[in-house]
Amino acid sequence: MPALRTALLQSSGRLGDVAANLRILDEAAGRAAAAGAGLLLAPELFLTGYAIGPDIARLAEPADGPSAREVAATAARHGIAIGYGYPERNTERHGVVHNAAHLFGADGTPLLHYRKTHLFGDFEAKWFTPGDQPVAQTRIGGLTVGLMICYDVEFPENVRAHALAGTDLLLVPTALMHPAEIVPLSVVPVRAFENQLYLAYANRTGPEGDFEFVGLSALAGPDGTVRARAGRGEELVIGDADPELLAASREENPYLRDRRPELYGSLG
Repeated sequence: MPALRTALLQSSGRLGDVAANLRILDEAAGRAAAAGAGLLLAPELFLTGYAIGPDIARLAEPADGPSAREVAATAARHGIAIGYGYPERNTERHGVVHNAAHLFGADGTPLLHYRKTHLFGDFEAKWFTPGDQPVAQTRIGGLTVGLMICYDVEFPENVRAHALAGTDLLLVPTALMHPAEIVPLSVVPVRAFENQLYLAYANRTGPEGDFEFVGLSALAGPDGTVRARAGRGEELVIGDADPELLAASREENPYLRDRRPELYGSLG
């Protein structure tokens, strides 16, 4: 089974300018596809920017809104799957907005939609309503692909749920801020290793409102090594999620086989 070449777009785009961010995503998709990537992942809230505060209600769109249709067309035009974050207006609950992520297939088909379950800090708690679906999965290129958002990955139980459900490649669009560099540098590779999966972590970068995003996007492998790493600035980095390495690592690493869940019931 061939490796799934995975591209991470490290960018904060243009704050509040959805049209400009769609153009940035289109350009990145073209570059990633030209480099042989089958999947492009953009950061958390990429379509609008993160520090949009009161503009969230105006900029939020339904899951099937115009930006989703535009990204689907971009994916089909370049022949590459695309995942990205955006503020979702809940059409069934008036006034409710979710911090959400979409994943479209290389033919433009919608594959996954996810709402962030663990909101970070007062800012997110003020403007967003958390989701309640812990595991969202699909198939791309022979791999089972999962999706969560930023702070979600910092909870071991969340990633372990994906591992137990069979996720091979976990996509994490992110808006990680200074001084939490320990997350991309240490937590992300450890999560990949302890759960025996690939973890793609695509972060924002630079100052935005009151926030300072740290970059350091990474594709970490099941052996705990970082297969691709960005610096601090705008960047497109590419690495391979190799099913053969994944199978070999799972054979050698007994963490999931040696679990004793009967001992962990009190952790719920």
